[in-house]
Amino acid sequence: MSFPSWSERTRQLIAFWKEKVNPTLASLFSTIWIFGISIAGLALWGFAEISDEVLDKETTALDKNILQALRELHNPLLDRIMIGITSLGDPWMVTIVSVIVAIVLSRRRRLAGAITIGIASAGAWGLNILLKDVFARDRPVLWERIIDAQFKSFPSGHAMVSLVVYGFLAYLLAIRFPRRQNLIYFLAIILITLIGFSRLYLGVHWPTDIVAGYAAGLVWLMTCILSLEVVERSITKRRRSESN
Repeated sequence: MSFPSWSERTRQLIAFWKEKVNPTLASLFSTIWIFGISIAGLALWGFAEISDEVLDKETTALDKNILQALRELHNPLLDRIMIGITSLGDPWMVTIVSVIVAIVLSRRRRLAGAITIGIASAGAWGLNILLKDVFARDRPVLWERIIDAQFKSFPSGHAMVSLVVYGFLAYLLAIRFPRRQNLIYFLAIILITLIGFSRLYLGVHWPTDIVAGYAAGLVWLMTCILSLEVVERSITKRRRSESN
């Protein structure tokens, strides 16, 4: 009795996949899914590494040195600019942005997108509060701060939530205007980076807080985007089947 070789088994599995597996599920293994899952995995690994070093207090010296170097940049004009930039990552601001985007999507009958951005925003804040409570890291007190900051320091809520909300908005705009997607993503990266930098400049976060916030935010952002794609593809397939 002969058994099929590995190459024959592989061909059989491929044929079975093409014939039996739902085409919608098969299409999920596209470039964006592979890229998205890879990015989320790397971000999760990065967050775990940073968290471990923060818990062991291995980053304290580097964090202090970076903040002290940024202290030399302070001047009244830059202070006002950084206060304005950091306000773009405040809870009330990202909430307003999320609500406006949700309303626009709802009026365009993209209910899945409207619900997703609400979940993305609320989930990011909830996850951030949970992580702050778990790590309970105190904020830096290296000089007299010009703004007040509550709660714990790790990871940065401004960095994490701004990446999720503005990153999700950039994703939606890039789909709407594919020819300008490079510019859209570039501007989103600049904005998110400036918000994180403003937190360091103002002395309310350690550098590792910002990096960890970006890492955690990226994991949640990719989760929300990929989930939205699953839902929207399922809706599209159902509408096509109903029209036939």
